[in-house]
Amino acid sequence: MDYTRVYKMSFASVYPHYINKAAKKGRTKEEVDEIIFWLTGYDEQSLQQLIDNKTDLETFFGQAPQINLNVTKITGLICGYRVEDIEEPLMQKIRYLDKLIDELAKGKSLDKILRK
Repeated sequence: MDYTRVYKMSFASVYPHYINKAAKKGRTKEEVDEIIFWLTGYDEQSLQQLIDNKTDLETFFGQAPQINLNVTKITGLICGYRVEDIEEPLMQKIRYLDKLIDELAKGKSLDKILRK
């Protein structure tokens, strides 16, 4: 499957959807950001630069300071696929983030979401 179109989407274009999804369930932008920081190693300043620069998803994940070592603990279905079985590394990282935001929207505690 060719994911080129997805990879070239800017992170800035999907970020508001993550925030809106969380907000509809009473969760906050700060919680969304904490998940992103945990997963990627970015901080508030670097995340804002990526958003301002309309950095694409391929670059966003490719230049992440540190993908969290506990990503292997992220399991379950996202968009009908088991996230742990996705073979394309970049798509798997994108789906890891989707899965974590879903868990936030479903009311899980941040400790559980961040695999503490």
